[in-house]
Amino acid sequence: MQKLQLLYKDSEINYFRFGSGKKLAICFHGYGETADSYSFLEVYAGTEFSFYAVDLPFHGETKWNEGYDFNYNDLQSIIKEIIFKGSQLQSNLQLTLLGFSLGGRMALSLYQAMPDQIEKIVLLAPDGLKINFWYWLATQTWLGNQFFSFTMKHPGWFFGFLKILNSLKLVNTSIFKFVNYYIGERQVRQDLYARWTTLRKLRPDLKKIKSFIKQYKTAVRLIYGRYDRIILASPGERFCRNIETHCRLSIIHSGHQVLQEKHAEEILPALLD
Repeated sequence: MQKLQLLYKDSEINYFRFGSGKKLAICFHGYGETADSYSFLEVYAGTEFSFYAVDLPFHGETKWNEGYDFNYNDLQSIIKEIIFKGSQLQSNLQLTLLGFSLGGRMALSLYQAMPDQIEKIVLLAPDGLKINFWYWLATQTWLGNQFFSFTMKHPGWFFGFLKILNSLKLVNTSIFKFVNYYIGERQVRQDLYARWTTLRKLRPDLKKIKSFIKQYKTAVRLIYGRYDRIILASPGERFCRNIETHCRLSIIHSGHQVLQEKHAEEILPALLD
């Protein structure tokens, strides 16, 4: 596995390249994770694919110096430069996109930007198929973002409120533990604000994406964990409606952490079929 860097504007994008296959796959990791979380796929599919896995802004070793601003053009330009060192995509080249959790939203966004270049999308417990009200409020409205910033600096009131909701069973225990983990420490809260705010402009248009899937006959594979309480399979089931010819959904014995080597046997068919 090669660890590489790309200079983009004033930033340094960290990414990994592994595998030796003729097919190209672009991999997007989950929230708080890093690009090397896909590295185990080299053992199982490295002769079929050459994988490019990218550390997103404010993740891993990517040094993002463009402020809290990252858009569709940035995403597409970075991927093009990583693969072709600045040249345009070849008209006959088809890519496979893999996205886990937050990375699912990145994969959908890239597909929306360049659907004619994508042969397949493999989404693992993906974000992006449902609008989360709190994320929308915190990142898409000025007042909500100001309140979000304040809460990340002064989280005491929120912890108390969350405990009350949990005691009243208005928030399930998985969500309670998940939120506590991600805002329990100052640096973690700062990262949360930076990551959410920076990626706010990548909002997949599902109606447009489904239209592109039909037009370009793009294969879509969705994999969810049966015991996942963070991202449920129901949005994926709705997404597959009316594009069943191209879209398949499977549920495996897992929680939210679908992207693990122990689930390789379930991931590989989605990638290789």
